[in-house]
Amino acid sequence: MKFGPRRPADAIGGVTVHSLRQNGLLLKKGTTIGPAEVAALEKAGIAEIVVVQLEPGDVSEDVAAADVAGAVAGDGVTVDRAFTGRANLFAARTGVLVIDRAVVDRVNAVDEAITLATLPAFKPVVEGEMVATVKLIPFGVEGRLRDAAVAAALGGALRVAPYVIKRVGVVSTLLSGLAPKVIDKTLRVTAERLAPAGAEIIAERRVAHEEAALSAAIQELVGLGAEMVIVFGASAIADRRDVIPAAIGAIGGTISHFGMPVDPGNLLLVGAVSGVPLLGAPGCARSPVENGFDWVLMRLLAGLTVTRADITAMGVGGLLMEIVTRPQPRVPVAESGRNVAAIVLAAGRGTRMGGPNKLLADLNGKPLVHIVAEQALASQAARTIVVTGHQAGEVEAALHGLDLTFVHNPDFAQGIASSVKAGIAALGEDADGAIVCLGDMPLIDAALIDRMITAFDPDRGALIVVPVAEGRRGNPVLWSRRFFAELMTLGGDVGARHLIAKHGEAVTEVPVEGEAAFLDIDTPQALDQARRG
Repeated sequence: MKFGPRRPADAIGGVTVHSLRQNGLLLKKGTTIGPAEVAALEKAGIAEIVVVQLEPGDVSEDVAAADVAGAVAGDGVTVDRAFTGRANLFAARTGVLVIDRAVVDRVNAVDEAITLATLPAFKPVVEGEMVATVKLIPFGVEGRLRDAAVAAALGGALRVAPYVIKRVGVVSTLLSGLAPKVIDKTLRVTAERLAPAGAEIIAERRVAHEEAALSAAIQELVGLGAEMVIVFGASAIADRRDVIPAAIGAIGGTISHFGMPVDPGNLLLVGAVSGVPLLGAPGCARSPVENGFDWVLMRLLAGLTVTRADITAMGVGGLLMEIVTRPQPRVPVAESGRNVAAIVLAAGRGTRMGGPNKLLADLNGKPLVHIVAEQALASQAARTIVVTGHQAGEVEAALHGLDLTFVHNPDFAQGIASSVKAGIAALGEDADGAIVCLGDMPLIDAALIDRMITAFDPDRGALIVVPVAEGRRGNPVLWSRRFFAELMTLGGDVGARHLIAKHGEAVTEVPVEGEAAFLDIDTPQALDQARRG
């Protein structure tokens, strides 16, 4: 293949290496030079152009890319038409992408001119999803190199294994303290996991967390035609001799592997009963967030064997995310407050009240904001910070005499997020958490704040604490220091509710009665309700 500058007349059949814009002429990169292009170049006064010209034995980039892609594609994979030296490969059906790493490496080792890139091995894909691409770096390549790459891909480098398991049985074991709603949620999450594979839960059983009851439930589900059984233990599997593995062994089942180097997902068990694959699910499988359970589940649904070697090879890339509920080293603090600070947001303009600053409105002889700050000070909170903004002087005057730290938010007009950030920024390095109170919620008392601080337990994964009544979450909200950085990214007049949803596994709910956790004084009617209340 020849590469270099040529006179237009000598460049016929060549392909332009660079786009050219000069004297009114636009010639794009990759244009094949013919008589018309030569005439246009000469008319524009261009004496020289850089081109690539194929020599005998060479093949063009599109031909080479198409040939290599065709050799790479296996069952369940289609190849799109090559264009500009690229041939893309797509899933012809929904399933799990299976890749022969050795074949991919052989193709890429043939020559730097030929490249093959794929999605990660064993990734679940849907029909029409792009799974790989072959790209030729130059505009052409020697035919022998194309042939070598095709030979290296003999037998195909990737295929899509279709989902074959459709009927799944689920067993949940029970211990005191495991709420039925946890199991209900687990079943919903599991059904959602199975849906993309066209699989469904055909039956579910809830039995005591003991060997005999679990063995019987597993056998029953297999007898009902379950093609896979998933066991969610009320207590995590701690050893091969624990309840779940013991129950499997008691009915002649086998355990191929326990544990995996994927986090979250460490405590996964893979086994079989009567030829039916069985998964002992780790606790993280109750969450819809991707974890190691997904990696094994989807392979099994596609009928792929998952061996001990397969699982132990998952360590590289196996750290999927930081587990926010995992205990972190920290300096021991006094039991009184686990070092939780109270932040009272008192910067807003309260435009919905349609009049004077609502925070200064009288309730039982005191301004609203004074009542809120007083209750925070009376609680176990280590200190109380008040964020001011609108009419800061008047708000501070209404709080005169109280042992408070004031922080002014000059950006209060931008919304509540700016006040949250101002309060968080004012906390010291010793704060383990912060309970964010709204200055217009005067019915929140010290007793509720104390209950929330008591429920706050980072060592047990209770990192966000919210008051709840009949499934409805209210205010205030207590946040672990682990989330301060995320709180500092908030913007506009939007609170942090989306963060609570995002980190659902870290949320602990404190039951409350009445309207105290929901009544904010936004309107004159709400103020009247509080006065009656």
